[in-house]
Amino acid sequence: MKRSGLLYLITPLAGLFLTACPKVGIDYTSPTLKAPDAWSQNVVRDLKGGKGGIENWWKKFNDATLNQLIEQARKANPNLEIAYQQINEARARRGVAYSQLFPDAAATADYRRTRISESLLSFPLPNNPGNTFSVGFDSGWEIDVFGGLQRSIESAQASVEASVEAYRDVLVSLEAEVALNYIEMRTLQKRIYLAKENITRQRDSHKLTKDRFDAGLVPEIDVTQAETNLYNTEAVVPSLEIQLTFARNRLASLLGNYAGTLDKKLGSSTNIPVPPRSLATGLPANLLRSRPDVRQAERELAAQTARVGVATADLYPRFSLLGNLNLQAIDADDLFSSPSRAFGIAPSVRWQIFAAGGIRNNIRIEKRRVEQAYKVYENAILLAVEESENSLVSISKERVRLAKLRQSVKSTEKTVKLVKDNYQNGLVDFQNVLDAERSLFTAQDDSAISEGSVSANYVRLFKALGGGTETILASPTEKEKGSPKKKK
Repeated sequence: MKRSGLLYLITPLAGLFLTACPKVGIDYTSPTLKAPDAWSQNVVRDLKGGKGGIENWWKKFNDATLNQLIEQARKANPNLEIAYQQINEARARRGVAYSQLFPDAAATADYRRTRISESLLSFPLPNNPGNTFSVGFDSGWEIDVFGGLQRSIESAQASVEASVEAYRDVLVSLEAEVALNYIEMRTLQKRIYLAKENITRQRDSHKLTKDRFDAGLVPEIDVTQAETNLYNTEAVVPSLEIQLTFARNRLASLLGNYAGTLDKKLGSSTNIPVPPRSLATGLPANLLRSRPDVRQAERELAAQTARVGVATADLYPRFSLLGNLNLQAIDADDLFSSPSRAFGIAPSVRWQIFAAGGIRNNIRIEKRRVEQAYKVYENAILLAVEESENSLVSISKERVRLAKLRQSVKSTEKTVKLVKDNYQNGLVDFQNVLDAERSLFTAQDDSAISEGSVSANYVRLFKALGGGTETILASPTEKEKGSPKKKK
């Protein structure tokens, strides 16, 4: 049989092996874990069940500034860009794995001038030293008979999908962090406003005690107590302003800006954004489909399962086909003539028949990693349910607390007015005024904190449910369609 005929025979036989032989390793199937079919926390009516609407959840707060901040963060946040580049890296690795299925070819060109020692020759050579010219191609192809390379591609594809879910996870966390810092900033602005209101009220009380002391109606201790109460309240403001600056600076960093560059845009407001009460959360089944970290863990489990097949392929022989086609000549003028042709075909088989248990132990390593990846996936689901349950109960209980605090504020405001009137009329001592004013400041401050906590707990709930954008709710097996687009 001619050598060219041998090549034509080997090629279809290799293709037949590829289609006939099953892939070694484990065929992956998505795991099924039982999840609760209803939340254990029976919270207020509007948080029970229903179809969860968690796409673009921040718009439910009806705050234009918050919407702008999140959109800007999605365009300019450095961590999000890093996650996007990691997707590109994973895609490139998948391309490398895919390329292993095909033959590789390399163009070669060589020139040599050599001289052989005449002491080694029995007769002199006509051309010594002499030239050798060579051009051509070298090619090699590992035939994936047992599917090890295909398993490698399978693992690389799952890794790409995991990197997409990692991007989405960064996106969800970014949106939540922007919202939480924004709510914290508005809460601090309201607390500062309330503190200054109380400072004005306490200055009036201080003036009242001073006037009555000057008139000889009360002892000086009333004046000093009023001063102490006033100074303590004034001392709260700088501490709150420090926290406010930190929140603003953090927002600037999240948006890819330097600290202080957003101060003018953020402005000053005492309105804490709160979503409407008519929100539904959806059931845990929806939660498990939408959380990026859960889907990322599932894709990483798939990638690791395929690596078992890659390791198992080392137990079997590797079939390769090597070849070269060259033009070789002593004289450059003869290089492209017909007699200068040279070629070689070299089918080969390599089988690692002894490795002192190294191959089988490597397979055991990959299988143990599969078990670890499964537990990571299982733990991600447990954590998802835990975070959602905690957010649900936090919203419910904090609402009750906020309602009581607001009642306390109303009651204490009335108490302050009555006590001041009685003090001015000489019916009570100043200690009653001090206690009432302190209680009012505490109740107002706690009420503002609680209002911010309600909003923050909603943000944490949306994050726990995996909310963010429409692409986050795409199928975890979606390849390019669900991938983020490169920003211009």
